[in-house]
Amino acid sequence: MEKLQAVVDIRALGKVFRNFWGRPIVAALTRLELEVARGEIFGLLGPNGSGKSTTIKLLLGLLHPSSGSARVLGGSPRDVRLKARVGYLPEDSPFYPHLSAEETLRFYGNIFSLPKKVLRERVTELLRLVGLQGSRTRLVGEFSKGMLRRLGLAQSLVNDPDLLILDEPTAGMDPIGTREVKDLLLDLKRRGKTVILSSHLLADVEDVCDRVAILHEGRLEALGSMESLLADDQRTQITTDRLSPPTIEALIALLREREGPKIKILIGSPSARLEAFFIKTVEGGATQ
Repeated sequence: MEKLQAVVDIRALGKVFRNFWGRPIVAALTRLELEVARGEIFGLLGPNGSGKSTTIKLLLGLLHPSSGSARVLGGSPRDVRLKARVGYLPEDSPFYPHLSAEETLRFYGNIFSLPKKVLRERVTELLRLVGLQGSRTRLVGEFSKGMLRRLGLAQSLVNDPDLLILDEPTAGMDPIGTREVKDLLLDLKRRGKTVILSSHLLADVEDVCDRVAILHEGRLEALGSMESLLADDQRTQITTDRLSPPTIEALIALLREREGPKIKILIGSPSARLEAFFIKTVEGGATQ
């Protein structure tokens, strides 16, 4: 079977920042090797200064590589025609404060020369998707940080991109907004879109990403699927319906008989994640 072309193909990519005299100051990225497949949600992780932002800027054609290569959608990141198929949400979105949410999206849609009818329908749909339909005429300068992130996400989708690059998309959002954004990303994946997600909120990454890369000091330290990276093959987990105390005691005795008296056994009730509990509590209260 023919291998599908990667949406992002990075080979031995390096970036060295230099001073005025051309002397190297810092190696921000060293021989990075990555591929991102079509329809994949890919997490780009690492502490501050690890090379995440440098990688994103290289993929967007905002920086020139010092070595190696990066190809996006089969071509150069600096190809203007390919840029039209890329959506980008930066960590901070400096919108014009005296425009409304609707006017802001129209402004960015006009940059892509979208037909008026298409743009009008898309603006309406995007405001609905990000939960801002009730604030479409409100000035952006009055928005909270969470509302600005919602608008930024809509702006990144205005050109219906094939590749979406998101830097901290849920920063400043409440748990319900965060859940809505994650659901939107999963829906984009089902529609065949490719997403690169950079975030310090690891729970968000774990919920939506197919694979992740962890960078540290400009080098790739780990790469793989969530299952392969997080699997613990030194322990066995069994989940059942609630058991009676006699059954539990019998199971413990059986395990010690079969595996030896030193086997470590931990028994308890599984707990829900805080995000799920919070949303259930808030939504349940709203219906009462």
